[in-house]
Amino acid sequence: MKHSPSADRLFQAILSLKDTDECYAFFEDICTITEIKDMCQRLDTAFLIDEGISYQKISEKIGVSTATISRVSRCLNYGAGGYRAVIDRMKEDGE
Repeated sequence: MKHSPSADRLFQAILSLKDTDECYAFFEDICTITEIKDMCQRLDTAFLIDEGISYQKISEKIGVSTATISRVSRCLNYGAGGYRAVIDRMKEDGE
């Protein structure tokens, strides 16, 4: 994604959130429930791929298509490094 003032503002807004409750409030205002659920599924998928879980088991467990799993896998392994940074950081924090 190309950097832009609008994207910078969005990401600064996210970084300004103080806790999970503020995140819920902000994301419920800015996204639809479906968009939030989709993002949750993608992140859950990335964690399961990182754990070595098969596409079939991920699909059964989370209810995502194998196309979505493949896309997340591609991003996890060859993308900008966002999934990897979050997964590694959350593992370090014991979450």
